[in-house]
Amino acid sequence: MTVSRGVRVPLLSAAAGAAALRAYTDLDDTSILVSLSAAHVWGAPLPPGCGADWRIHLARRRGFSFPRRVNVVGHVLTFLPGEVVEYDGVRLTSPARTWLDLAALLSLEDLVAVGDFLVCAHGKSFPVPRDAICSAEDLRAIAARHPGMRGIKTARAALDMVRVGADSAAETRMRLALVEAGLPEPTLNHVLWGPRGAPEVWPDAAYPEWGIALQYDGSHHAGREQYLRDLVRHDRTVALGWIEVRVGRHHLEGERPAVVPLVRRALQSRGWARDGS
Repeated sequence: MTVSRGVRVPLLSAAAGAAALRAYTDLDDTSILVSLSAAHVWGAPLPPGCGADWRIHLARRRGFSFPRRVNVVGHVLTFLPGEVVEYDGVRLTSPARTWLDLAALLSLEDLVAVGDFLVCAHGKSFPVPRDAICSAEDLRAIAARHPGMRGIKTARAALDMVRVGADSAAETRMRLALVEAGLPEPTLNHVLWGPRGAPEVWPDAAYPEWGIALQYDGSHHAGREQYLRDLVRHDRTVALGWIEVRVGRHHLEGERPAVVPLVRRALQSRGWARDGS
């Protein structure tokens, strides 16, 4: 099957991700995957509209011809040293440069979610330690190098809101909704340790001062095995003297997300007051 001039993919090919896009950068030495295409390769969480755009965003450096072919969105861009890398055999923009390019396309909240995804890391005390794809410092540095780029105001605003430790865009939206409503910002990457000095619970977000653990239950929590694991997690949390607040997708919807009063009640039950007392 020919998907673009000079690019053929077997009809029943199972190629996905970078493997499916490699042919576009193999055409010559100047083509680079950028924007949404680079974001797809890095696995960034994109909102429904952008996430459904699977056109190939292909760029060449200034001074080269404009990419023109079927199913390709062409760009001619300026790249500074280190902003083009190779990943799984594909030339594409670095994680930080990809994030900056997305600033011209995404809302502030969605850009923060992508930033959170890129910088997310978990230490050895977590069941599955995770290394960041790039650092928050990388994001700040890339924004500083391109003061006149489209979307730079959104990028600068997002930098102050990106945090290490959010495992999903939904967890980012939960945190931002709470802060926007005037509630304290929850802590990420907090571990609840048991009486024997071993880690026992890993909340998605936490209020250590008030002993409140926030857990976002996505769609995968509907299965029976996960449901039973969630019950065990709840019992361990309570045994350690904490309150567990379970948040679902429906709690994050609408202009006045239900997660706000849900968490506010938990905080007030532990003595929190809006004046900070």
